[in-house]
Parts: sequence; structure tokens; C-alpha cells
Amino acid sequence: MKKFNLFKEIITVDKPELLKAINSTRVYGIDIEGNIKYKPFDENAILIYEGQHTPTPTTALIAPKPQTLNEILGKNYQVVEDDDRVLIKAFANWQELITVNIERAFYDDTTGDGVDKFADDDVEEIGWQATEFNISYRELVEILESECSGTLLCIEQEDSTYQFSGLGYIHDNKEVYDVLYGYCQTKIKELIKNNPDYTKELLTDDQEDALEYFKCL
Repeated sequence: MKKFNLFKEIITVDKPELLKAINSTRVYGIDIEGNIKYKPFDENAILIYEGQHTPTPTTALIAPKPQTLNEILGKNYQVVEDDDRVLIKAFANWQELITVNIERAFYDDTTGDGVDKFADDDVEEIGWQATEFNISYRELVEILESECSGTLLCIEQEDSTYQFSGLGYIHDNKEVYDVLYGYCQTKIKELIKNNPDYTKELLTDDQEDALEYFKCL
């Protein structure tokens, strides 16, 4: 997986396109590639901003004060205007970005509880069955992140004040299924062969079901 570290990344946005979105009064977003998206967002969209601009009310006596892009996007964004480009750093808004992106994530690893579910039902069954042989979701996520295509939205720095492990987004659910299924199948076969705690006589009914699921019988 590709890691998108909010603490380090600077997102470059086309200024005319951003101003068009702001003036549209529609709900829009800026994705991690700097593209402008409009709601409803694609199921794989990873946003560093979501919002809707409401112009300041005007009267006949008081002219509206122009707002800067930094004021429009909000205090948690660092914004630099460079001709027709807008450069944005979004790491200070990471808590809001969890809320903005979590519904589209394949897994959520932003809490102290760690990953406990995958969004895809078929991959989730792998996670559920694998726990019968003490293969944790954390272990599966590490395999997924090292071997599968996708993006990990995260904050990582030496000072852990602003840090979360990440939201994971997958390009191909079948690839993830095949990789994790094969990993679990191989590991469980090795456990059955080499670990005395998993001899046939000691297996529970749930473990027998898992063996059948992973075709290890």
C-alpha cells in the first residue's frame, strides 16, 4: 500500500477550480491528489477537505469583506497561494478528516482498540475465521499493507502528539481476499503440523469449521 502521511504531504490544487467550487455553493471536497470533487463522492475518494461555502450576507450599507482562502478552508489548514496553484497542508485537521473519510475506509485503525472489522463481507469472514487460530486483525492488516495495493491515510512523526495509525483504502477487494486467505491457509497448516496445542484431538468445533473454511482438512 502507498502511505499518505498528512504530516508530510503538501496537496497542490488548481486555484481556478477551487474558486469555482467555493462559488458554486455546492458541497465539495479536495482529494489527496488535489482534485476537486463534488458530493456525492466516489466510494474510493480520500479527502483532505470537505465543505460548502456560504457567502457572507450583504446589505446596501455594508460591503462584504473578501475572505482569504485560508479563512474559507479554516484555521486547521495551512494555505499558500502561488499564482494559479494553491498549496495546502492538512495535518492539523486530522480529527475532522477521520469523520470525513471513515465511511469509505476498508478498515479503521485510528483508535486504541485497533482494527476489528473489514468493510468487505468476504474479507471480514477471513478475519473472523482466522481468530480461531489466534491470527489477529492486526496481523492481517500488516500483511495487507505490505502486499496489497491501496492507500493508507495516516499521520506519522516522531512526536506522537498528532498521530493516528490510519484509515486503509483498497484498490481491489479480490486481491486482498486472495492474499489474506492464502496467508491464513499457510499459517494454519503449519500450526496443525507443528504446534501440539492444535492437534486434532484438541480442536474445538469452531476451529474445525475454520479448518474447513480455509481448506486445511
